[in-house]
Amino acid sequence: MRAFVCPVCHNFVPFEGSTCQSCGTEVGLHLASRSMIALTHGAATVDDVRWTRCTQSGPLACNWLASESTDIAARGRCLAHSLIRREPDPDDTIAREKLPTATLALRRLVYQLDDLGLPVDPYWRREGGLAFDLLSSFSTGERITIGHADGVITIDLVESLDAYRESLRVQLGEPYRTMLGHFRHEAGHYYQNVLVETGAGAARYLERCRELFGDERASYTEALARHYEHGAPAGWQASFISEYATMHPWEDFAECFAHYLHITDTIDTSREAGMVLHADRVRFAAPRDVTPLESYAEAPIEQLLDDWSWISLFFNRVNTAMGKGPLYPFQITGPVADKLGFVHTVVRATV
Repeated sequence: MRAFVCPVCHNFVPFEGSTCQSCGTEVGLHLASRSMIALTHGAATVDDVRWTRCTQSGPLACNWLASESTDIAARGRCLAHSLIRREPDPDDTIAREKLPTATLALRRLVYQLDDLGLPVDPYWRREGGLAFDLLSSFSTGERITIGHADGVITIDLVESLDAYRESLRVQLGEPYRTMLGHFRHEAGHYYQNVLVETGAGAARYLERCRELFGDERASYTEALARHYEHGAPAGWQASFISEYATMHPWEDFAECFAHYLHITDTIDTSREAGMVLHADRVRFAAPRDVTPLESYAEAPIEQLLDDWSWISLFFNRVNTAMGKGPLYPFQITGPVADKLGFVHTVVRATV
């Protein structure tokens, strides 16, 4: 994630910030330039286009800007919030209290997708375009299944409750479970469909995808039942990034896609903070200095993952120094690296 700065005093402004805490300047995130823009009464003009605060700036604390020339179907919302197809009713105050946590994760996802050059085509612009249903099983009692179908990603807002999410994480034996992780995983299903399985992508990638992840035409229903009855196969760690990835080829791809986003975003954040591992300054043997690249678009997956192995080592030690579990408690084996390499190829080909 980019380290945003105030356009007036040049001090740090957090991703979700709407006011510079140093000089008090009103700012908004301008996705097109990936920068914070100074606002006057909630508006600014950039390249002869007038930008105003997203209509969700009040109810959902969105600090993004929306173009006044945007299609009316966007409802005055920024790109991220315009992707929300369904959300809790205004009178469902319990569910709407959880909505800001989910929409912050959504904005982080959309920012990264745009930064990577992945197509973000809204459902209101084309049939089968990207959409989000942010619903709650907690307040309505309705059964909400987190998942993806025909471009629509459904998220259960109850996952924003730390106690609920943590209990599921422990129950399912997951080392990592967050709202942002759900968004990234489900986005993996969407992009596998639009970039690998359909259109030009099928001719270019589908055969190789099946070689690495398995045949996605296998019954998902049967795979789901088998997974929850028997669990992951013995020795799964040798070929999969997580137990859930063993369930079905679709889940394997989605898990790898999510991890690719985890890794690249954390590396970007490290670079923006000026972090460099100097081999001659650490107490242990390091083969080289590790300086995160501004872009790995032209770099092989091996370089990305090697940099990550050293960067994650540092962050894991920081976490344990605070009495927490490792930040990235996953092992990237050769087969998993090959799968991440495939995701890297597909993602970078869109730039």
